[in-house]
Amino acid sequence: MTQPTLQTRSFRVHARDLDAHHARTVQEATFEAAAVAYAEDLHAAAGDSDEVSLIVRDLETGHEHCFRVDLASGETAACG
Repeated sequence: MTQPTLQTRSFRVHARDLDAHHARTVQEATFEAAAVAYAEDLHAAAGDSDEVSLIVRDLETGHEHCFRVDLASGETAACG
């Protein structure tokens, strides 16, 4: 049985607490995937922190989600 292909969408992602790091547009299938894709380029900017909070906005719908991303493992969780 074949899996349905997920369509990519445009997301705008930025770090919630890092003023010096700019937002970036990424093409991914889900909010979570967009957060992880952004976090892959963020590790150096996060300094000593092993975790970062990211705001992910779907550019088509305007819906936003906040995720905490563990920079070592790539695991995501909703911001509390």
